[in-house]
Amino acid sequence: MTQEEWNKQAANLLKAELARAGVGYEELIDKLKEIGVDESYKGIAAKINRGTFSFAFFMQCMGALNVKIVRLGE
Repeated sequence: MTQEEWNKQAANLLKAELARAGVGYEELIDKLKEIGVDESYKGIAAKINRGTFSFAFFMQCMGALNVKIVRLGE
């Protein structure tokens, strides 16, 4: 896979977890603030849409969503 394909897969995985939780970007921002992570709407939208976020950011999002298990594939 190319780097672009990996980025798209990462973005899709995070978007899927947000959808499962029924959480949009605005609510994600609030949930991240609750755990001490300050992000703007524009910053979050750009990171997620590009798929160019760190694994630490992904873990912060999963923590904010209270997701304990993430499946990478079938």
